[in-house]
Amino acid sequence: MAIEIRVNGKTHRLDVDPDTPLLWVLRDTLGLTGTKFGCGIAQCGACTVHVEGEARRACVTPVEAVAGKAVTTIEGLAEGDTLHPVQQAWLEEDVVQCGYCQTGQIMSAAALLDANPKPSDLQIKTAMAGNICRCGAYDRIAKAIRRAAGEPS
Repeated sequence: MAIEIRVNGKTHRLDVDPDTPLLWVLRDTLGLTGTKFGCGIAQCGACTVHVEGEARRACVTPVEAVAGKAVTTIEGLAEGDTLHPVQQAWLEEDVVQCGYCQTGQIMSAAALLDANPKPSDLQIKTAMAGNICRCGAYDRIAKAIRRAAGEPS
């Protein structure tokens, strides 16, 4: 069955099973490997993408659920050579350790700041609670989010 989706501003007409998780369409069909497989049950956040601007777990989202909708992956977050403010803050705060979860963390943080440009520490903690970092970089993640929001880190 042909399904049409818009990913990072480009429309794709795909011949895939409508129940295929968006994660596998992004990685295997479109070659966008920045979105990571973590748990497969929407518990770790490594596969977070934006669907119409909202954070969504791609591992449990059937591709048919995003037909005709705008999907943004980590590859589409920056505008040309200009990093998204969250990506820039991640670099400035030296957040990354192993890096595996970071694309999902960044996508969740970007969605948070789109919805709430000046979140409190509690709002940051709550919004990011669904993203697991085995390296324990949570303090640096929160600092980077505050920096991207224009607050003192």
